[in-house]
Amino acid sequence: MVFMVKITLYQFESCPYCAKVRGKLETMGLEYEKIEVSSDRNDILRQKLLEKSSVGTVPVIEIDGKFIGESDDIVKYLEDNF
Repeated sequence: MVFMVKITLYQFESCPYCAKVRGKLETMGLEYEKIEVSSDRNDILRQKLLEKSSVGTVPVIEIDGKFIGESDDIVKYLEDNF
């Protein structure tokens, strides 16, 4: 089965929670784009992610316009929907 969804992972490369989500995406064979975010919480992108996901930390994943934060919630969403 082929899924035609756009998946974007907003992350820090060194973040263990981000690595957990990357591992899950890769194990499931899902293609995704990685976007490295600033560690500055006042960064415009970080503010947008907080507004869209209600989560002030990374990882945040965007799947077809839906934003999900927190690694456990992201992994559960992936397991339930893919």
